[in-house]
Amino acid sequence: MARKKHIENPDYPFHLSARCINREWFLRLDHTWAIMQDFLYLISRQFDIEIYSFVLMANHFHLIARFPGSNMAPAMQYFLRETSRQIAKDAGRINQVYSSRYFRSCLTSFHYLTHAYKYVYRNPVEAGCCRYVEEYEFSTLSGLLGMRQIVIPVVDDEILFENVECTLDWLNEKPDIESYQFVKTALSRPVFKLSKIRSTRESNP
Repeated sequence: MARKKHIENPDYPFHLSARCINREWFLRLDHTWAIMQDFLYLISRQFDIEIYSFVLMANHFHLIARFPGSNMAPAMQYFLRETSRQIAKDAGRINQVYSSRYFRSCLTSFHYLTHAYKYVYRNPVEAGCCRYVEEYEFSTLSGLLGMRQIVIPVVDDEILFENVECTLDWLNEKPDIESYQFVKTALSRPVFKLSKIRSTRESNP
């Protein structure tokens, strides 16, 4: 079945993710991170993309970005094609790296953006990769905090720098299972929408 035509909205950021084919793992996460940093820098300039956050996991990635030029499709096609080519070449593999498509969810309010933001940065913690969000190496958060050098040009982070200490406390606060599942389900939809969950920003000034 053909994929439904996607109508882009340049006014809102999107959560985007892609997973390795057959749920395989990236061979070397540090090397993959370096490749993705380079190409995120490139597409941010070439396609005029605003990057909010990026987290690389063992077999997938999370990206929050806005596409003012309504050029998500060519930008993501280029990013996936070129990173796949480079990762495959360096790993000596002949099959493609990613599954057939990327997933996207339009975040139509700042309230929804905060839900996606916390989900993305907590992903390594939920996966058992680290204890605190700021400890994870392959995340723009550690770069924004000055803990590691990154080349990904992240836009001014109004969420983090409103109050760094309180925001980190909020990010490290584990959500209840029901709330987590509501957000995870909402991120699988073309347009993010919640109706039964309170704002995760209530505890963060």
